[in-house]
Amino acid sequence: MGRKIVRVLLGLLYFAAGVLHLAAPAPFIGITPSWVPNPPLVIMLTGLAELAGSVGLVQGYSLRLRHAAAWGLAAYALCVWPANIHHMMMDLARPDHGLGLRYHVPRMLAQPVLIWAALWAGGVWQKVSARSVPDRA
Repeated sequence: MGRKIVRVLLGLLYFAAGVLHLAAPAPFIGITPSWVPNPPLVIMLTGLAELAGSVGLVQGYSLRLRHAAAWGLAAYALCVWPANIHHMMMDLARPDHGLGLRYHVPRMLAQPVLIWAALWAGGVWQKVSARSVPDRA
């Protein structure tokens, strides 16, 4: 039951983020590191990836699709970490320190949790564990 709740919560989180990336891309473009090519396109593609990942994670028809979505969302969370770090550095360099450490430190700490949660809720860890534990029956 816990996995399903986390799966639905992650699905809602990533779906909302995907909609925001598509409907209001400017804040995301603003925190995109300069080395990322064509930020508007990348932000649009990340929004589509979030939408696809959220749907794939919560659907109940294909375990393979759920696993793929879980891996995709975990990889996504890892890949956007540099943008979050860039945002923190830009923000803290402002004279007023922007949103401050109270915002940015939890956000940095949340990234590994989001990676783990996607894999756990998507059943990937369960699948790996089932293969690695010998059958004692």
